[in-house]
Amino acid sequence: MLFIKHKILTFLGISAALTFLSVPAAQAEIYKHIDPQGRVTYSNVPMKGATKLNLDPLTTVPAPRAKTSTPTPANFPKVDSDTQKKRDDTRRKILEEELSAEEKLLAEATKGRSKEDIELHEKNISALKKELANLK
Repeated sequence: MLFIKHKILTFLGISAALTFLSVPAAQAEIYKHIDPQGRVTYSNVPMKGATKLNLDPLTTVPAPRAKTSTPTPANFPKVDSDTQKKRDDTRRKILEEELSAEEKLLAEATKGRSKEDIELHEKNISALKKELANLK
């Protein structure tokens, strides 16, 4: 019986310690109280018979940033800047034409008062504007 009680208390103590370690460092006071049955309670509220714990501040390390770019393989085909600029200009032109067509379709849908069509064309216009804004 004593062995089981000891294991439970050890588990509770470790759980409490891990809980406190996983929380960012704060300037709160921590108190430890042991009741007559031997149960340990940790709290930030002082209680009768509790002892104040003097804990060293925890150091925190910021999470590593996600990589923003993936390395290009050495054998990946290269495109010269003039060719890429022409491709980007062509893409911009296509997107602008699609945007113009969607705006016309939205105007027509507004006259017909088809709620689904209006929402569809508004979403398409929003997506096209976002793509155009992402172009260099």
